[in-house]
Amino acid sequence: MADFADYYREIYARGLGGESPSIPVPIEELERRAFEALEEKAANYVFAGAGGEDTMRVNREAFERRRIVPRMLRDVAERDLTTTVLKTSMPAPLMLAPIGVQKIVHEDGELASARAAAALGVPMIASTASAFSLEEIAEASGEGPRWFQLYWPNDRRLVESFVGRAETAGYEAIVVTVDTFIPGWKPRDLQQAWLPFLQGMGNANFFQDPVFRADLEKTPEEDLGAATGHYLGVYVNPSLTWDDLDWLRELTSLPIVIKGIQHVDDAREAASRGLDGIVVSNHGGRQVDGALGSLDALPPIAEAVGDDLAILFDSGIRGGADVIKALALGADAVLLGRPYIWGLALEGQAGVEAVLKMVLAELDLTMALCGYTSPDQLSPDALQARP
Repeated sequence: MADFADYYREIYARGLGGESPSIPVPIEELERRAFEALEEKAANYVFAGAGGEDTMRVNREAFERRRIVPRMLRDVAERDLTTTVLKTSMPAPLMLAPIGVQKIVHEDGELASARAAAALGVPMIASTASAFSLEEIAEASGEGPRWFQLYWPNDRRLVESFVGRAETAGYEAIVVTVDTFIPGWKPRDLQQAWLPFLQGMGNANFFQDPVFRADLEKTPEEDLGAATGHYLGVYVNPSLTWDDLDWLRELTSLPIVIKGIQHVDDAREAASRGLDGIVVSNHGGRQVDGALGSLDALPPIAEAVGDDLAILFDSGIRGGADVIKALALGADAVLLGRPYIWGLALEGQAGVEAVLKMVLAELDLTMALCGYTSPDQLSPDALQARP
């Protein structure tokens, strides 16, 4: 059982020698420093939201409206944040969200993130849109727990190949993202007329796939343009339906999690189809401008299907107090997104580790200060809506 609060003690101890954290502790400063450190096109891609970025704002507003109500005089000397979701054990209910094209942020990209997650025992969800292949990411994560996120191409042969490769590489679940079957309208990206996939970045899982390569006249190494063109032809899949998920359920024995659920009826459909979990998510506000805040979608979904599905959450998590709010409203675990990418931009693996340690330390300390010793004690009663 890890004592995550050790990290804040470590910071103060180093301060006695005149050392302060190189990765900013205030989240606003971390965000600002990361934006300034990145090349302009990469920064805009990472920070972009859909449309006027209203959904990004309401994601944070949804957290701000919920206030934690601390309880006092409870024995919180011993705390245990460990949990298990779909047979994956983790030291706390926290995972790294699937984020693609991380190489535009740091040359080691997903490999650095995988090593950082493994160092702390935090599960990483590797993206289909990674700049490194799922096998390379698995090797980097070693014995660390990992899931594979699937962007479902319009060729079932590729789906079968990706899933088989993930099984062979030791991934413990398949996370199907269903809210990104076509790209969202992101003005920041459009204004700079730049998309990394068109530059041959974020396509590694396709370019190294035997089924994909067999369909090419020349290898991606020989003709990048033709390979990218074929990738663009198979990547988007607006025809995907629930019936396709029935086929996937028959294809693999791994747990299947559906990411991008915001409506109660979709959550019920996932349960009725025999799927194992969902991620309540609006893709961090990157797909639909004007969508409801992800945290606002969580309570009715948890109430409807919390006994039937594992419920994960992302979109708007910035620190340990946010994790507590999401857990109290029904999530079994949360996915941390942009903040770890900001750490990656500044210091690679060390930056991701620092961000994870900060979130985990704040989670541990806030749990104690609010009178709780384990995540399963949290319920909606721990919160109060701001008037």
